[in-house]
Amino acid sequence: MHASSPRQKAIDAVTTYTLSVDGLDYSEPPESIFASNVFNNATMKARLPRPVWEALQATIERSATLDRSVADAVAAAMRDWAVERGATHYAHVFYPLTGLTAEKHDAFLGVDDAGNAISEFSGKALIQGEPDASSFPNGGLRETFEARGYTGWDVTSPSYLIENPNGNTLCIPTVFVSYTGDALDKKTPLLRSQQVLDVQARRVLRLFGHDEPENVTTYVGAEQEYFLIDRHFFHARPDLIASGRTLFGARPPKGQEFDDHYFGAIPDRVLAFMYQVERELWKLGIPAKTRHNEVAPGQFEIAPVFERANLANDHQQLLMTTLRRVAGAYGMECILHEKPFKGVNGSGKHVNFSFGNSAQGNLLNPGDTPHANAQFLVFCAAVIRAVGRHGGLIRSVVAHAGNDHRLGANEAPPAIISVFLGEQLMDVFDQIAKGGATESMGKGTLKIGVDTLPALHSDPGDRNRTSPLAFTGNRFEFRAPGSAQSIAGPMVAINSSVAESLDYIATEIEAMLDAGTGLNDAVQDVLQAIVAEHGNVIFNGDSYSDEWKVEAASRGLPNLMTTPEALAEMDSATSRELFARYGVLSNRELHSRFEVYMHRYTLTVAVEARSTLEIARTLLLPAATRYQGELASIAADLKAIGQEPDLTTLNLISDAVRDLRAATSALAELVHQEAPPATVAEAEFCCNVLLPAMENVRRAADMLEDNVADDLWPLPTYQEMLFIL
Repeated sequence: MHASSPRQKAIDAVTTYTLSVDGLDYSEPPESIFASNVFNNATMKARLPRPVWEALQATIERSATLDRSVADAVAAAMRDWAVERGATHYAHVFYPLTGLTAEKHDAFLGVDDAGNAISEFSGKALIQGEPDASSFPNGGLRETFEARGYTGWDVTSPSYLIENPNGNTLCIPTVFVSYTGDALDKKTPLLRSQQVLDVQARRVLRLFGHDEPENVTTYVGAEQEYFLIDRHFFHARPDLIASGRTLFGARPPKGQEFDDHYFGAIPDRVLAFMYQVERELWKLGIPAKTRHNEVAPGQFEIAPVFERANLANDHQQLLMTTLRRVAGAYGMECILHEKPFKGVNGSGKHVNFSFGNSAQGNLLNPGDTPHANAQFLVFCAAVIRAVGRHGGLIRSVVAHAGNDHRLGANEAPPAIISVFLGEQLMDVFDQIAKGGATESMGKGTLKIGVDTLPALHSDPGDRNRTSPLAFTGNRFEFRAPGSAQSIAGPMVAINSSVAESLDYIATEIEAMLDAGTGLNDAVQDVLQAIVAEHGNVIFNGDSYSDEWKVEAASRGLPNLMTTPEALAEMDSATSRELFARYGVLSNRELHSRFEVYMHRYTLTVAVEARSTLEIARTLLLPAATRYQGELASIAADLKAIGQEPDLTTLNLISDAVRDLRAATSALAELVHQEAPPATVAEAEFCCNVLLPAMENVRRAADMLEDNVADDLWPLPTYQEMLFIL
């Protein structure tokens, strides 16, 4: 490779990188800085008059209506707290249908009658903002010329400070709705779905003797996978810049086949980055707990402690922003795309969830004898029934262009939505199906054969890392969401579908109790009916296997491999009825999401296609033809001195160049032709026509990468990006 080539310069910059980030006091224990930048309950209690604080708690804990006078008092205290910490502005933070975070900043600046500057922040400004709604995707809910939209303070998610060297900003989590009251964001339906789940879960708890059960909420812990590469490599890859994934790249000699990266020693540069990320998150009250190397080279994971679903969603958005921001300080780029590198594992966001409250605890905790824990079995059965009735919807909420490259590969759960229960619970539900559960498998003790080791206890069943929705001891793990996705969509679908099942269960048991049936018999009958009707979604085997695809089809379970076919389930009659019945999403709101997500898929593939075309034409073809010319010139020189040249390499390169030109020309025709006008037809065109054409270009280009002289190849290779850090 020439010393002056962009690739070599990037390699030189990476290999000579010196860690030089100062200013962090790593001796501070987490508890001393945790939530220091959050206007949380403890801070509010210390700064607010007791009646105001109690009124606020009633809103947060029991959904009581918030009085404007309370908002005025909170706003004054919040402003004082923020200004004391260097804040000059406040921002209503919301989550539009882009899946990203949006914010509008306003200064704490006002002017009095005498023209003097004053600091001001009223309850009205805290409660409601008015960003322009015209440029956010809305799927037809608003015309382009209709610009008004409102943000509304979400009192259940605490405000926080974002630090910047030039000043801090008070950030206020909000919902985002249109002038007509339609939800334009991801938070509003999440809050609605949580409210619906609470109502139905408490109905069930009352049946089990809890007269005034506390509010039930969903708790979530979302594991976040991501890649890190040096920024010199990132900026030398136009495809990564444009689309977040490599549209070209030959397989390197070594990938992840040795499993040597997984849980390996964390490189110093990455570990320093992780330390700073954790401290930034802790200051924001985000309980980041776990960090480790993931399976693919250059891939890592961070996981938090469980939190309420709404707060977990807000924190997830903050976490992704923090990962990207801090990576730049260490000369790296954090890549959250689900499949940035072909041939190695992609990245997911495993959404672990459970239901509960402080009085009854975790309602998905089976205890030591789950067969005798009827309350747990009811909530577990509600999840099974929810998947049985709404598996298509649950698949649809993780459908987007990036995740299509990951789902169904031998690294991620398949596009077939099923439930893994484990041996213990599977045995219990088998007993229920046969007439009644009378026993549960117990824990065991591992015999390792080393006397100095303490006794290690084994769980009643193993874990299944291939299942899209697996029970893992006291929660379910939804492994299908993609790494760049918001967790709001998955939790809206799960909360709503489980709420419907709890509604069904409560209604059935209530009717049987009214008819004189005993509670235990009523529960047994309902559980037995659920297993009989929806047991086809339970699968404890290898979800990666081809045999499962055949068996799933025989069970009637759909295998929705692509975004266009999966999103159709979102707009189905069943999904519309579910969301409308419980007021989570109106038919208008649901259809708008279908339109937005389908259009977003089309835009994503179109950008990738244009980027593929540009890189092939301006970088790869010129490099390949230069090498072709060099080989032809050498062959001519050899002939001139009477030697017969070996044309094997020249012929191989010439054939590959011809293939690349042909594939590029075919793609160009598709990119420049007018796509079908309808949203669905356009998405299907991108899926079934554009993507295969892009793959043809890549196949020819990757062949050339493997054979063109290294000093001529313009793009950093997989070997460099994944292994030089």
